[in-house]
Amino acid sequence: MEKLQFRRNRRLRNTHALRSMVRETVLRKEDFIYPIFVVEGENVKNPVSSMPGVYQFSLDRLAEEIDEVVELGIPSVILFGVPEEKDAMGTGAYHDHGIVQQGIRFVKERHPELVVIADTCLCEYTDHGHCGVVEGEKVLNDPSLELLARTAVSQAEAGADIIAPSNMMDGFVAAIRQGLDAAGFTDIPIMSYAVKYASAYYGPFREAADSTPQFGDRKTYQMDPANRLEAMREAESDEAEGADFLIVKPALSYLDIIRDVKNNFVLPIVAYNVSGEYAMVKAAAQNGWIDEQQVVLETLTSMKRAGADIIMTYHAKDAARWLEGK
Repeated sequence: MEKLQFRRNRRLRNTHALRSMVRETVLRKEDFIYPIFVVEGENVKNPVSSMPGVYQFSLDRLAEEIDEVVELGIPSVILFGVPEEKDAMGTGAYHDHGIVQQGIRFVKERHPELVVIADTCLCEYTDHGHCGVVEGEKVLNDPSLELLARTAVSQAEAGADIIAPSNMMDGFVAAIRQGLDAAGFTDIPIMSYAVKYASAYYGPFREAADSTPQFGDRKTYQMDPANRLEAMREAESDEAEGADFLIVKPALSYLDIIRDVKNNFVLPIVAYNVSGEYAMVKAAAQNGWIDEQQVVLETLTSMKRAGADIIMTYHAKDAARWLEGK
């Protein structure tokens, strides 16, 4: 019988050392942004029932979370605020002493080297739960821009290193860039939620942030999950308006979109590994159906392989420990 001729690809998989030498994608703790929920009140550490391991922290309990993040070597956090009072205009979002503004000051005073990102949206602060000004049951685009710019400036004044607008109003990057520049914050970058889908994967987050819409849904301003080319139009608009980072959200079901954005834009790409993705893994792990560590690290690696430079993830603390062999 004539000897078979074929390529022996397994040669480079024989040992751990060999596999490490030829590994194409490397996941690092420095890739992570860790989301934190800050609430008003005292001595609050509320577990988020749908997100095991995630809590809402009052300012007097925030130190324990921030100190742990720094100790683990995670370079950045993003703060989401949960106010006690809400109104139709979301005034708590841009108040000088709003909960996120207080949280930013606290973190920067305690750990100046930690990169603090401010989520810039209105939905946590409005009594209707939408990301802008409403008239009847219509979310108004242009009147919302002024409030978003005011929110960004107040967050920058509090010490935020990066502004991350997540509202998906048309022109929101341009409005925020203009507002920041006019206020003297020309060096503060914008990490835009450029490609944000109207996804069912956000459910647990809405519990954590108390941001469920009180009527309708967000499909008139967040993207249709069926659309791919539209993502390019959204990212192109935000780049032209002055975005410094482009976020794709969610991540796991949109790896193709992450790759498309990476292939077409030179800005850093951020994948948001959202609450529903986190909750599914946690639920399966608690039932003993999967190896949590292996699944989490594989999932996060897939996001980097798809083209993400940075990953926003609730798994960040666990993943940082696992990557360090702890």
